[in-house]
Amino acid sequence: MRPPAYKAIVDEYAAAIRSGALPAGTRLPTHRALAHQRGVAPATATRVYAELSAAGLVVGEQGRGTFVRVRSGYDGLEPSRALPVPRVADLSFNQPLSPGQDDDLRQALRTLAASGDVTALLRQHPPGGHRHDRAAVATYLLERGIDTAPRNVLLAGGAQQALDCVLRAVTRPGDVLAVDALSYPGIRLLAADRGLELAPVPVTPAGPDLDALERLCRARPVRAVYTMPTVHNPLGWVLDGGRREQLIALARRHEVLLIEDGTYAFLETAPPPPLRALAPERTCYVAGLSKNVAPGLRFGFAVVPDAWLRPVTSGLRTAAWGAPGLVTAVATGWLADGTVARLERERRADAAERQGVARAALAGLDVRAHPASHLLWLGLQPHQRPDHVAAVLAEEGILVSTADAFATGPYRPAALRLALATPPRAELAGMLGRLRAAIESVAP
Repeated sequence: MRPPAYKAIVDEYAAAIRSGALPAGTRLPTHRALAHQRGVAPATATRVYAELSAAGLVVGEQGRGTFVRVRSGYDGLEPSRALPVPRVADLSFNQPLSPGQDDDLRQALRTLAASGDVTALLRQHPPGGHRHDRAAVATYLLERGIDTAPRNVLLAGGAQQALDCVLRAVTRPGDVLAVDALSYPGIRLLAADRGLELAPVPVTPAGPDLDALERLCRARPVRAVYTMPTVHNPLGWVLDGGRREQLIALARRHEVLLIEDGTYAFLETAPPPPLRALAPERTCYVAGLSKNVAPGLRFGFAVVPDAWLRPVTSGLRTAAWGAPGLVTAVATGWLADGTVARLERERRADAAERQGVARAALAGLDVRAHPASHLLWLGLQPHQRPDHVAAVLAEEGILVSTADAFATGPYRPAALRLALATPPRAELAGMLGRLRAAIESVAP
C-alpha cells in the first residue's frame, strides 16, 4: 500500500531539516502557500506541519508562522537537563524546601518509630486510604473552603496520580477534554496516554475565554474541562467569583464535568470559593503536598462526587493502590500537628520575596505572575524565538522552560516560564541578571 501523499512532503522537509539544508530559524511557507505549492488541500498542509511539529522539527508561533526549530534539546515538553557548561541556575523546575525541613522529617520518623503499631505501616492500605487518613485531608480542606465527607476523599501517590485516576474514571478514549491554551504540561502527557482529544481554550489576562469555551461546548461533545482557577500554572491568575459562577453555569448547561487542579491554591490567601464548593455534584478536585511541603513527598488526593467514587477507586487499585503507608503517616501527621500550615506560610512569604527580586531584576520586560508564586511568565520580543533563547541560556548554564511545554494547541507564544524556588534566594538576583543579559544579547 502506498503511503499517503502528505507523507512524502513530511519526509522531504524532515530530511532537509536534519541535513541542515533548512537551518534552524528558517520560516516555512504558510499553510495556504504550502498547499498551493504542492497542489494539496490546506488541511493536508496543516497535517504536514502537525507531523513535523510532533517530531520536534518545527514550531508554530501565533501570528508569526512556522519555523524550523533549534534542535538543542533545551526546549519542549521534556527538555534536556544536561548543560554544556557548569550549571549556574535551574529555573526550569521548582524544588521548594524550607530551612529545617530535615529536622521536621527526623522528628516525624522518630514519632512513628515510637508509635504503638509500627507494623501497620508495612501492611497494604485499602485503595484510596484508610478512613482516618481521609478524614485528616478532609479537615485540612476546610481551610481551602471545601467541606467534604472523608468518604469522598481518595488518597494517591501524588497529585499527578490522582489526576490520572480521575481522567481514567470520567473519560473514555476519544473524548474531548477542554483545557486552557496554556496549561500544566502533565495534562498533555496524561491526555495522550489516555487517547483524549485536547481542545484548547484561548486565554485572557483574567483567565480562560469563557465565551470561546461556550462556543466549543455548542460545537463539540466536550466531556470535561480541566482548569486551575486558583493560581494558574503557568500564568498565575485567580479567577474571580463571577467568572467561576459563569464557568459552573456553562458546565451545567452542557452537562460537562469539571476537573479542578488546586495544586497551587494554597498560595492565595483570600481566594474565591473553589469550584468543588460551588458545584460538588460535577467537580473533581485534585491536589497534593509537593509544592507546599516537599516535592519528594509523593502524597496527593482527589475529592470526587459520589457517582465517581467507585471508578476512581478502581483506577487507584489498578495504578498503585494509592499513597504508600509510610508516606501517608508522615503527611497526615503533619496535617494534624500544623506542620503543613506552617510550611505553607513559609512558602507564601518566600515566594512573595522572590517575586519582588524577580520583578526588580526583570523590570521593563513582559512579566506576568501571581504576587506570591514561585512561577513567572516572561514574554520575549517578536524576534526572540523561545527555542533559540533556551539554547543561548543553556550555553550560560541556565535552564528554563519554553512556552511550547505549556501549549495545548498548535501555536506557541514567544515566552519562557521561570521557576524561582530552586536557586538560593541570595543568589537569585544575580542569576536573573545573567539571564536578562543573555536574552537581550539575542538581537533581531
